[in-house]
Amino acid sequence: MLLLACLHTVGQEKSVGAGVDQPVIRRIIIDGNNVTRRSVILREIDIKEGEPISPDSLSFLTEQNKLRLFNMQLFNEVDQHTEQHGNDITWYIHVKERWYIIPSVTVQFADRNFNTWWVQENHDLRRASVGLTLTDKNFRGNLETLAITAQDGYTQKLGIAYMRPYVNNGQTRGLGFSLSYARSRQTYYATDSDKLVYAGTYGGRVMLRQVEGGISYIYRPAYAAKHIFQLNYKDYGVSDTILKLNPDYYANGSTRARFIEFYYRFEYNGVDNWNYSLKGFKLVTQAVVREGLQGLNFQSYANVEAGMFNEIFPKWYTSVIFRGRLMYPMNQPYYFRGGLGTQTDYVRGYEYYVIDGYNYGLLRLDLKREVFNNTYSIPVKYFTAIPIRIYPKVFADAGYIGDPQPGNSFLSNRLLYSVGAGIDIVTLYDIKIRMEFAWNHLKQNGLYLHFNSE
Repeated sequence: MLLLACLHTVGQEKSVGAGVDQPVIRRIIIDGNNVTRRSVILREIDIKEGEPISPDSLSFLTEQNKLRLFNMQLFNEVDQHTEQHGNDITWYIHVKERWYIIPSVTVQFADRNFNTWWVQENHDLRRASVGLTLTDKNFRGNLETLAITAQDGYTQKLGIAYMRPYVNNGQTRGLGFSLSYARSRQTYYATDSDKLVYAGTYGGRVMLRQVEGGISYIYRPAYAAKHIFQLNYKDYGVSDTILKLNPDYYANGSTRARFIEFYYRFEYNGVDNWNYSLKGFKLVTQAVVREGLQGLNFQSYANVEAGMFNEIFPKWYTSVIFRGRLMYPMNQPYYFRGGLGTQTDYVRGYEYYVIDGYNYGLLRLDLKREVFNNTYSIPVKYFTAIPIRIYPKVFADAGYIGDPQPGNSFLSNRLLYSVGAGIDIVTLYDIKIRMEFAWNHLKQNGLYLHFNSE
């Protein structure tokens, strides 16, 4: 018994001695979060109080988690440092919160991008819609988003959307809903030689109306991975004029399309900044299944976006971005088969074209250098610092879209490619300005302006 007691005592001494040289994060002190709850911030970082940590990895892990907090898009600045007393480490995190309740006035054009509106539509202000959106991006400090929108002009719209990312104690599940109504007195009804053709007058009767409503479920088991599930009901309608001009606008010669939609989205966030990435890997996949009740039969498609971003030399960056879509079956009515030329899915240098089709792939290559990175302090709450970063770049794009019935399209079923040079400007609240000069395979060139990421 005495021998066993001695062995037990020795074992205890060894156990205690084994942790002597292992530093521990004893406290995490957060300040500056006047609105954001502490639990929301702690959810984003992967270092916990009471957790042992290797001295060699301390600096790397705290800097990595600083980027995670900045990626929440809740803070204009995130500063952090550690203090160590013996083996006890205190980690200090200081944040400067953004202005969360944002009454924003937006100007949207009926056309796919600013360049089409300015050049092809002769910057006609009647094609603009002015909207007022009141958004709380951190409702109740829980990272909830509540947005109410009212819009007038080319398109009239009313909408409300709510999303709460965490509804359980483990902060892994979220819920949301959205509801909107929109109408327009003019809309496109066909594509002619890769250009949209419109019907209706600015002051005439309503040509298009859309009602949408849905509920969302979010599952986020870890920082980098997010699953989004949506169940939507959509009810679209057009005037008899549209149907006469294009009997294939909706299915079965209908002036109305009603359908139930199941939507799934997966995001992997392995980049330094989701909205303007310079380092890391990101992946977004989407799957959509639609079952028609009227004006649409069955439709399914899957989208993928993958981006690889690297710093090859100090302040020199490369990016490779791929986007693609597969659709089944390939006999959809006109409205549901849009392809390249909308949103971010276009080959740079082809901004003036819309290319209908079903399956497509798009590859973008960039080489850029950071030539300016500065932050200016101003004595205005929520705008205490204005960062400005400037990146000149060169790029090359390639794309292909397939359409078994291309009609008079001269850009589908063939390789599209372009090269160019430009400059990116990134500033406060992730505002991005891209000015790009591109040459395409048609030997056309032009200067294009965009306000989103690549």
